[in-house]
Amino acid sequence: MGSTPPPPAPQDDPARRLITPPTSPPLQYCGSCWAHGSLSALADRIKIARKAKGIDIQLSVQHLLNCGNAGSCHGGSLDGPYQWLHSQPDGISYATSNPYMACSKESREGHCEASDWTCTPLNVARTCGTFGQECVGLSHYPNATIAEYGHISGASAMQKEIYARGPISCTIDAAPIEKYTGGVATHRSFMTDHVVSVVGWGTDADEGLYWVVRNSWGEYWGEQVREQPTNHQLLTSRDAEEPPSPPPRLFTPTHPNHTVWCIPTASSPTNPPSTKPLLFSNY
Repeated sequence: MGSTPPPPAPQDDPARRLITPPTSPPLQYCGSCWAHGSLSALADRIKIARKAKGIDIQLSVQHLLNCGNAGSCHGGSLDGPYQWLHSQPDGISYATSNPYMACSKESREGHCEASDWTCTPLNVARTCGTFGQECVGLSHYPNATIAEYGHISGASAMQKEIYARGPISCTIDAAPIEKYTGGVATHRSFMTDHVVSVVGWGTDADEGLYWVVRNSWGEYWGEQVREQPTNHQLLTSRDAEEPPSPPPRLFTPTHPNHTVWCIPTASSPTNPPSTKPLLFSNY
């Protein structure tokens, strides 16, 4: 995990800006926080690995929904996305070739029922012609893969992992933050049913240590740039295990001339309340 991290950085630290922009706003309700949290953390790690050079990469949540077997629009697992991605030699496609449609195979809401959401080449990565030409699935496409993934437990381990390698995905209790508007969230929690990306930490004069978190509920929610939940909200007790986001292994490089909401699930652990607050923003 590396050496002991330094004291929390100031809120205007440039390192805090090494995060990717929010993903597309939700078209309708889809309980895919497990996919958003894991891929947001991985995309941020790719940006960090590239030292913020080139265009930002946004990974395809829809590809994960269509093919990952880690969950659906009705919930999913915390480490399932990384388990699946680790087994995929072709990696996960970019959102530019498979945009988020907020649908999975069993979805019946809105436009979902009228389309196919199975894992076909067209639902992995596609390109579409003009003047009536049909879209076609791609056998080769811009992608990202991972070399490894794992679990960590406790505030100290979380800080070391974030400091050494970048954001991590983590489970929290969604109920206390449903009406969150800003500042440090201090409501205590006793279960986990939601996945977010933890991008850093800071200190508050009254609450002490808090976690900086990115959420997936749209840009109207949270503090836009960052959120400040207290340790009471983020369930990261010593008994809880949170899988850190993996390091990026390979990703399609950028070349100037060639640029080829969640519900509780059985896999979400129930843990004692943490002592750390939260600060929130959006993916």
